[in-house]
Amino acid sequence: MGFDATLRAIEHVEGWLTDAQALRLWSSAHRLTPPARIVEIGSFQGRSTIVLATAAPDGVEIVAIDPHAGNDRGPQEISGFEAQAATDNERFEQNLVDAGVRDRVRHVRAFSDRAHREVADPIDLLYIDGAHRYAPALEDIRRWGGRVRDGGTMLIHDSFSSIGVTGAIARELLLSKRFTYVGRSGSMTEYRRASPASVGGNVAKQAAQLPWFAKNVVLKGLIASKVLKRDWPY
Repeated sequence: MGFDATLRAIEHVEGWLTDAQALRLWSSAHRLTPPARIVEIGSFQGRSTIVLATAAPDGVEIVAIDPHAGNDRGPQEISGFEAQAATDNERFEQNLVDAGVRDRVRHVRAFSDRAHREVADPIDLLYIDGAHRYAPALEDIRRWGGRVRDGGTMLIHDSFSSIGVTGAIARELLLSKRFTYVGRSGSMTEYRRASPASVGGNVAKQAAQLPWFAKNVVLKGLIASKVLKRDWPY
């Protein structure tokens, strides 16, 4: 399926993935050569999952990890949605069926830190859009990122947007000798596993994103205080 068809397939699927981010995700999956493995951490109602499944060539395994527990709904990490957990899972399943990709995706309904035994090594493409708090974001980047093969790709959503995710990136990737910063589409960053990575280049390229991060922090403060409506793109 081409990218334009993919956009039509996710048009009515709820989520926070922009078209530009969908293109980066689609392109990363599309260039894989079977056999290969894609792991997605955080699927919500399947918007990004459908992008991965429509882009990946036949013979690529796609594993979607999401507990559908009703929390961590979006960049603001709103809690108190436990009653919606079952609905999120039902919509995830139905959205994949409607897009014609349900048979391409293996769903692991568990928190990411409990799902490692469900996935074999190596990972060719890792997409992280799980919990946005610092500790679990760091855990995902460190442990799941450590399973990405040399030359593989790691994409992280809400980078330089969420304070917790950005802090985890600063801790684990700013001075990384394993991952090279490639670029970003909005708040989605792309890293390539390469040993040894250029530490100096990583610092300079990621530090250049800090003004954009500062702007996002201010905007989120205005949203939290209800000065702005929550409709700006991530």
